Amino acid sequence: MTVYADKRQLVGPGDILAEGPFFAGENTYREGTKVFSSRIGLAEVVGNKINVMAVKGVYIPRLDDIVVGRVTDIGMSGWQVDISAPYPAMLPLSEAPMQRGRDMGRRDLGRIYGVGDLMIAQVIAFDRTRDPLLTTTGRGLGRVTSGRVARITPAKIPRIIGKKGSMITMLKKETGVDIVPGQNGVILAVGRNPDQERIAVEALYMIEREAHTSGLTDRVKAMITERNKGKSVT
Repeated sequence: MTVYADKRQLVGPGDILAEGPFFAGENTYREGTKVFSSRIGLAEVVGNKINVMAVKGVYIPRLDDIVVGRVTDIGMSGWQVDISAPYPAMLPLSEAPMQRGRDMGRRDLGRIYGVGDLMIAQVIAFDRTRDPLLTTTGRGLGRVTSGRVARITPAKIPRIIGKKGSMITMLKKETGVDIVPGQNGVILAVGRNPDQERIAVEALYMIEREAHTSGLTDRVKAMITERNKGKSVT
């Protein structure tokens, strides 16, 4: 058993990752006894499975994903929501808060969520034969009324979160900002201080740019500390 790619090494299509009884995971393929990368991304070994975390690509919804989306249209039975995927998502009336009955009209629905409103939602159904279905009835879900938005490559979301939540925990602590990372690459930063929201978003884009490098957590923390000089984190 031989692993040729270092942890979080940047690899490309056709690069050999490992040789031996390894399972070919996400964005990889096997030829004989060797496992190769099929995408540009970061190599990762989990047990005896080889994965490549793609550095570019569109968002494909998955069950239970938390996403940040924007309402683009209102129908008679719900809302169409842009979640930065190839497919428009649908939020049924039954999955929205404060619904008052099945006979609500389009104007009434607009009082719950209007066109252009931003929301935090959860994917409750998707199988590529129909548009994704969302809910906003769970805890922490619903209309977004404040904060700043960062849009990054969806494949970089795991790096934003970090191992066991280490990176996002650091970001929240150092900036004093609540950060909601949508799996679709849309991240919401909400704080009491607009300056701290701006610093948090700057940190998010820094992580996206330098996701393939080592020592990133320390550098991001140092950047936040520098920006925080003379400011109060509340």
